[in-house]
Formats: sequence, C-alpha cells, structure tokens
Amino acid sequence: MRILAIDPGYDHLGIAVVEGDPSKPTLIWSTCVIPKKGKHEMRLACVSIATEEAITKYTPDALAIETLFFSVNKKTALGVAEARGAILSMAGRATLPVIECSPQQVKLAVTGHGRADKASIIRMVPRLITLPPKKSRLDDEYDAIALGISALTIIQ
Repeated sequence: MRILAIDPGYDHLGIAVVEGDPSKPTLIWSTCVIPKKGKHEMRLACVSIATEEAITKYTPDALAIETLFFSVNKKTALGVAEARGAILSMAGRATLPVIECSPQQVKLAVTGHGRADKASIIRMVPRLITLPPKKSRLDDEYDAIALGISALTIIQ
C-alpha cells in the first residue's frame, strides 16, 4: 500500500509518500512546500499543484490528510481549511480514497500517547522509518511522515 500523506497548511505543506505496512514502513519521498507569500489564490494554487504533482509522480493508492484542528487563531484555521479543500479536490480528481486522521490518532500511532508534543513526534519518526540523509526537515515534513505511518496502521 502506497500512501500520499499531506499535512495541510497555508504557509507550509508537509508531503510524504510512505509505503509498506505499519510494522515496516518505507519512506519513498518527503518534502515541505512553502508557497510564496502573495495573493491568496496563488498560494492555494501552489498547494493544488504540489498535490497534483505528487499524485502524478508517485501514483499512491490513497491520500492521507489530517482532520482540521481548530486553534485559537481563526484566520489560520480558515487558511488550513482552504488548503485541505485544494488537496481534497486533487484527490477527488484522481479518484484517490482519502484517509482522514485526527492529530490525536497520529500522535498515538507514532509515540504511543495521544497528547504527545511536536518534539516527541520528531524524535520518534526516525525510529519508526529510515530517513534518507538530509540537512534539515521542517516540522511539517515530519508531520506528513508521521501521518503516512498512521494511515498505514488505520488501513491494515
């Protein structure tokens, strides 16, 4: 099973392609897309394009996306919701099944605790999956990898 996992964001978009099963997941590719600052519609277009390119290049069996978490900042929540819409639209166009995971499900699958912090996820991801050498990764990329691992546990 090959999963395209996307941590939706308006400022940062974590993307990972994970395959295998939960006991031995393999990372195929991951990145963090940072849309250029500017017009709202251009930022969302960047999210759509990045999603479409990943679907085309890696031909996943399903798309995993985090459910929307409502924070105190409503403007951020709206931007993330719109990014999710752009991503889900691309999944629909490609007729990909969608696996939605809550932040708590991801934390539980990766760390064993549903209230784990970001630092715990970043520490655990390399223990669960081999990461190719890379100078640095943003939190959003780690979140996408963790989401992919979580999706494998849900579908297995």
